[in-house]
Amino acid sequence: MKSDVQPLPIEQWKGHKLPFSYSSTHFYDAVITQSDGIFSAVFTKTPFETQYNHVDEGFDSLYQDHWDGAEAYGIFDGGNLAACIEIWREEWSNRLRVTEMWVAESYRRQGLGAKLMSFAKQKAAKLKCRAVMLETQSCNANAIEFYLSQGFTFFGFDRSCYGNRDVERREVRLELGIYLEV
Repeated sequence: MKSDVQPLPIEQWKGHKLPFSYSSTHFYDAVITQSDGIFSAVFTKTPFETQYNHVDEGFDSLYQDHWDGAEAYGIFDGGNLAACIEIWREEWSNRLRVTEMWVAESYRRQGLGAKLMSFAKQKAAKLKCRAVMLETQSCNANAIEFYLSQGFTFFGFDRSCYGNRDVERREVRLELGIYLEV
C-alpha cells in the first residue's frame, strides 16, 4: 500500500542518490537560428534512430549544498521509497523550483508523479509563489509529455548547460513552468 506524501528529513536523506534512468523513442530536436537581430528556437518532436537509454551517472541526490533550504518529500510503499520530489523556493523571483523528481521504474504510470506535482503546486500556492519551475532534457520526451499533462508550458532553454555539444547530443536543458494565481 502506497503512503501519502511524507517529508524526507534532511538529517536522514541528505545525499540520498536517486537512480535516474529512462528510455525514450523520441527527442525534441532543437533548431536554433540567429540573423539580422532575429533569434529563433524551434523544438520539434522527432524519433530517435534507435531507442535512447539514459543511465544514471550518479549526479542526482537529495539536499545538494547548492539548494540551500530545499525540502524533500516522498511516497513510500511499505518501507520502500517509491517516488520523491525536492522543491526549493527562489525567493528573489518568488517561484518554487522542482529540483528533483523521481519515480521508481516499477511505480511509473500509477499516478505518483501527478500526486507529487499536485503537492508541489499546493505548497507553492501556500507560499504565494507566482510560478512553479523545473528543468528537464530535450531527450526525455516521456518526462516532457508528463509535465505538459500537468499544465506546464515551455519557459526557456539552455543549449550549453551540460556541455558544449548539448544540441548535437539532443540533450538541451528545457525550462518548463506553470503560472499560479497570486
